[in-house]
Amino acid sequence: MAERSFKKEVQSLRLGDGDEFRGEGILAVTKALLQSGVSYVAGYQGAPISHLMDVLADANDILQELGIRFEHSASEATATATLAASVNTPLRGAVTFKSTVGTNVASDALANLASGGVTGGAMLIVGEDYGEGSSIMQERSHAFAMKSQVWLLDPRPNLPKIVEMVERGFELSEASNTPVMLELRIRACHVHGRFRTKANRRADYSLKDAIEQPRRDTSRIVLPPSSYLHEQEKVSKRWPAAVRFIEERGLNEFFDGDAKDVGIVMQGGMYNGVVRALEVLGLADAFGNSRIPLYVLNVTYPLVDAEVTRFCAGKRAVLLVEEGQPDFIEQALHAVLRRADLQTRVHGKDVLPMAGEYTGGVLAQGIARFVEKAAPELLAGRPLPRAARPPGAVAPEGAAAAAKDAPVVARIDPASIRRPAPKPKADPVAAVAPHVHARPPSFCTGCPERPIFTAMKLLERELGKHHVSCDIGCNLFSILPPFEIGATTMGYGLGWAGAAALNTQETSKRTISVMGDGGFWHNGLTSGVGNAVFNKTDNVLLVIDNGYSAATGGQDVLSSKAENAIRSTNNPIERAVRGVGVDWVRTVTRTYSVAQMRDTLREALTTPVKGPKVVIAQSECMLNLQRREKPKQRAAIAAGERIVRERFGVDPDTCTGDHSCIRLSGCPSLTVRDNPDPLRTDPVAAVIDSCVGCGLCGEVSHAAVLCPSFYRAGIVHNPDGGDRRRDRWRRRIVGWLQGRIERRLEGLSA
Repeated sequence: MAERSFKKEVQSLRLGDGDEFRGEGILAVTKALLQSGVSYVAGYQGAPISHLMDVLADANDILQELGIRFEHSASEATATATLAASVNTPLRGAVTFKSTVGTNVASDALANLASGGVTGGAMLIVGEDYGEGSSIMQERSHAFAMKSQVWLLDPRPNLPKIVEMVERGFELSEASNTPVMLELRIRACHVHGRFRTKANRRADYSLKDAIEQPRRDTSRIVLPPSSYLHEQEKVSKRWPAAVRFIEERGLNEFFDGDAKDVGIVMQGGMYNGVVRALEVLGLADAFGNSRIPLYVLNVTYPLVDAEVTRFCAGKRAVLLVEEGQPDFIEQALHAVLRRADLQTRVHGKDVLPMAGEYTGGVLAQGIARFVEKAAPELLAGRPLPRAARPPGAVAPEGAAAAAKDAPVVARIDPASIRRPAPKPKADPVAAVAPHVHARPPSFCTGCPERPIFTAMKLLERELGKHHVSCDIGCNLFSILPPFEIGATTMGYGLGWAGAAALNTQETSKRTISVMGDGGFWHNGLTSGVGNAVFNKTDNVLLVIDNGYSAATGGQDVLSSKAENAIRSTNNPIERAVRGVGVDWVRTVTRTYSVAQMRDTLREALTTPVKGPKVVIAQSECMLNLQRREKPKQRAAIAAGERIVRERFGVDPDTCTGDHSCIRLSGCPSLTVRDNPDPLRTDPVAAVIDSCVGCGLCGEVSHAAVLCPSFYRAGIVHNPDGGDRRRDRWRRRIVGWLQGRIERRLEGLSA
């Protein structure tokens, strides 16, 4: 069950010649694939392109009508290896995954694919997860393109250009016998717009043709001496063919302006931000017409030397907008201009940050610095907007500074660019910081993984601390408060491999490794479990089986319980680990039973049995459960059906204010309130309305032998006659008992 359904939106993929498509970037990419005549599509989900996999899954009937094979690949390496179908045959194929972590996984297959080259068009659509919203290491796909010589497309973020670059990308791949990589940032994935569609194309050369008429060309296999010839072919044939195609088809774009002696060169994906920054500075209008000439690199690798020199010739200076580091394009730009003996000055990382996302404010400041250096007359007498002011800038004296919020006109001292900027006199962030509490990422309300780490914290009291090797996925939140469990994480499915070195007969203490079901099927079964069996490790693996690849949006995996019409599910993890040689396996079918989780982990850590030990902790992802059940409940309530919704609460008279329940679970539904007893000052625990009734708070209390203050209540919607009678009797009895207490207190006070 994916995060959301696109069943309605995918109907727009049926649009024909001359129709108008309206929607977001991911749907536009899918439509472009269908218009390009692909024969197969594969991939692995991950931000920011998870929705592309979800759209393809929801559009599977449309794909089948066109004879297109669609696969949820086991990993990014599997997806990239799928492109082998295009090596010897004129099949067009595309794969998609998250970069750069996915590209890391895929790099072996990618290198072999790029070395031998392709006959049909082969495209890798990668989600460039770089910047402030990213959850991964900050690297760029550009390095992979350069390393393996794969052409890198970075389309200007509007739908017509994205669609055009998908279609042209296949042609470029075929013209140069080289795979291409289409890079999409999160804003490109979700940008909305419109374009005129073409009819979907069924491939001229089908999968049936490729299967029934197999072709082979041993010169495409990476074996000596062919591997040496591949390198020569790359530089003597494929590269020139790609450059020629890019230039002749005009894949890169030029936008003229009246300030002829300066210019801006940019990655295509940066176009919208650059134009907006120019508009803020008064150097462009709302329609993108810029006073400064623009050179938009919709293909960032390879560069076309002739285009670069043509754009830069006669200009005093150009600004290169290249997000991230290292500054690959900037270095290449310097080399191209020096070889052409052009003395145009190149600005880039001297006025823009070396690292970090180029947000609107960053671009406005950087472009303002460039203009101040290269063409100050463009801003002469014009106040800089607040967004473009350098940090700590002070408004100049004079008429412009008379107003309280006057913009800055002062020239920027170039030397100040590299010096730490002075703090502003009034920092609004600092002013509110004492009143806004930090909110580290954490598990969702009712998450079945939370009780697992609660059990580990309880066990820590008994057995002391253990080295914990974490994995990629929701389980990684355990490294943060309140659990603070976990020492390292090395990659998706590499949780157990990350503790491989920590094996010795000199101690009886064991390490714990953690892995989600998504990571287990992605890489963990071979790299973790198989490796542990082969090397006779004596440590413990905890596999969290929540039913989905939850961290990427709730896609099904092999062990999912849900029935999937186009995938095989219900393949138990326990059977898989026993199949590769693990004898000691325990499965906990309800993770919310904290005591059972604690006891099972204790057994794994203390058993005299030697060899690898695997604990499988099962409970469905609460987000997916709520997505499925809440609509049903709302519909039933609206239809007048009796529905009982469970939730928990805390009796304030019983709560001691110890708050161990909060420290041991960290549930977002648990908070504190003022103590109703005037004789007690400590605040009491309280459960807020976001509670989903998972029962963990009560389980924690009993497993930790804390307190009996938690109670479970059933909220009845559309009560029947029996419910109403029970409610009347309860009110009478409770009222009578409370009256006795009040009368006794009155007697005591008298």
